[in-house]
Amino acid sequence: MTDSQTAATPQASMRAIRVERLGPPDVMQLQDAPVPSPAPGEVRVRVEAVGINFADALAVAGEYLTRTRVPYTPGMEFAGIVDALGEGVQGVQVGTRVAALGGSGAMAEYATVPAAGLIPVPQTLSGAQAAAFPVSYFTAYHGLKTLGRGEAGEWVLVQAAAGALGTASIQLAKAMGLNVIALASTDEKLEIARTLGADVTILQDDPDRVKKVRDAAGGKGVPLILEVVGGKRFQESLDMAASRGRIIVIGNASREQANLRPVELMKRNLTVTGLWLTSLMNDAPATQEAARALAELVGSGQVVPQVGPTYALDQSVQAFEDLLNRRTTGKVIIEPGR
Repeated sequence: MTDSQTAATPQASMRAIRVERLGPPDVMQLQDAPVPSPAPGEVRVRVEAVGINFADALAVAGEYLTRTRVPYTPGMEFAGIVDALGEGVQGVQVGTRVAALGGSGAMAEYATVPAAGLIPVPQTLSGAQAAAFPVSYFTAYHGLKTLGRGEAGEWVLVQAAAGALGTASIQLAKAMGLNVIALASTDEKLEIARTLGADVTILQDDPDRVKKVRDAAGGKGVPLILEVVGGKRFQESLDMAASRGRIIVIGNASREQANLRPVELMKRNLTVTGLWLTSLMNDAPATQEAARALAELVGSGQVVPQVGPTYALDQSVQAFEDLLNRRTTGKVIIEPGR
C-alpha cells in the first residue's frame, strides 16, 4: 500500500497552528502549511476534532514532562477520518473514523500518525466524542484499575470532577461498582458530577472539605484518590486518605511544587503512585486490557465521552485560556474543519 491510496486528494496546503517559541497560549499562530504525506507505516487522517488537555497547555508553555521542541504543531489527541495509507500499512481502511494519540501535530486540518498508534473507536461516536475519548478514559481506567486497584464497594475521590478526566473517572468508577466523592469549584460543576453518578459532591474550597470527605467515606478516609491538583492541596489528599490508601498522582493543575514527607506515608502505610499515560501506552498488555474494557463500556452505553465547549482552529488561543482559567467542563474540543 502507498500513500496514493486516498479517499480524496486534499489541497496542497492546509491550516495549522504553529508554535515558534514557548510561552502562554497567545504564542500559538494560525499558519498555512503543506499537507503531510504518510511515511511508511503511517496513515494520514483528516482531522475532525482535537481533544485539548492541560498537558497541551503545559507543552506550549515548556512546562510538560518532556521537552517541547519548537517549531511544532500542538495537539496530542485527535479523531478523524483515515484519508491515506503509507507503505506497508495493513488492517486499516480509508474512510474509517479513528482516534489517535500522536504526541503532537493534531491542531491542523490533516495529521499523520503511526498506524500502530491508532485507537479503534465505535463508529457510533461523533468526531468530537471520539476525540474526547483516548486520553481521559485510558487515564481514568489506569488510575482506577491498573494502578489504583479499585474494587467494587470502595470509595474513590475524584478531583476537578467536571473536567474531562473527572467526568471520565466518575463514569468508569460507577461502572466498576465504586462509590464516588466528587470535588469541583462550583455548584454547577457539582451538578454535572451528580448527573454522572457521583454519590457525594463537595465544593473544593469548602473550609471543612477534608472532614467532609473523610466523613463521607465512613469516617475512615478514602481508600483511593485521583490526585490532579498538586501544590498545597497534595497534603490534603494525604489527609483525606484512609489507612493503606492509594493516591494516584495524575496531574498538577496548581502548577505549584508539592512537598512530601515520607514519614507521613509510613505512619498510615499510604502508597503514592505517579501515572503518565504516554509511558503506560508502551505497555502493550495493559493497553490491550484497557482498550477491551473501555470498548465494552462505550459500546454498551455505560460510558459516554463528555464533549465540552468546541472551538474553531482560529479560536485555539481562547480555547487554551478558557481551559487554564477553569471556565470549561468536559473535554475542550477544537474542530479544524469549522
